[in-house]
Amino acid sequence: MTLALNNLTIYRHGEPLLSIDVTVPPGQVVAVMGPSGAGKSTLLDAICGQLSDPFSYSGDIILNDQRMNTVAAHRRNMGILYQDALLFEHMTVGENIAFALPRHVHAKTTAAERHEQIAEQLSSVGLADLQDRAVQTLSGGQQARVALLRTLAAQPAAVLLDEPFARLDAARKDQLRHWVFDTIVQRGLPALMVTHDPNDAQAAGGPVIEV
Repeated sequence: MTLALNNLTIYRHGEPLLSIDVTVPPGQVVAVMGPSGAGKSTLLDAICGQLSDPFSYSGDIILNDQRMNTVAAHRRNMGILYQDALLFEHMTVGENIAFALPRHVHAKTTAAERHEQIAEQLSSVGLADLQDRAVQTLSGGQQARVALLRTLAAQPAAVLLDEPFARLDAARKDQLRHWVFDTIVQRGLPALMVTHDPNDAQAAGGPVIEV
């Protein structure tokens, strides 16, 4: 799986805001660094198919050799992780993850099988026995891990990271960085991360693009 942004330029009111030309191979995290207002999050909106006025773009978004420009947002199969976990507070931890599972997984598995699979995923990130917990009772770091599990549960073809560690304290930030990046590498997913933190870029281990 490869994500390519070919001569992609973001415009605001018709004026160029940000330009990028990069190919992200499987298992690599490319960091896009720049100050607030540089258009980093808007870049992710364009890739996801959620760009709105006054923004527009030119160039091509290619995922696994398929041009995404005119593909509806819900069909692009892009996973995105924000700085806020954005978990559904009316659902338990397990229900949040199960909600993201593709339809074919629900069709081919029983509720008991899905429950067991989710338990294994939670155990792999140190959250064993929390499947039935209310998400409001989790710490910030725990919520961030659940958010990533939910993102990956959707079986995305690529992952976009929007300042995902910005709200964590230093100790949790360092630990979660390495876990997130290791997970992306292990799953062979191309990932694009926007950040203003050079430590994020260094920990990602891939190319850094400054905008």
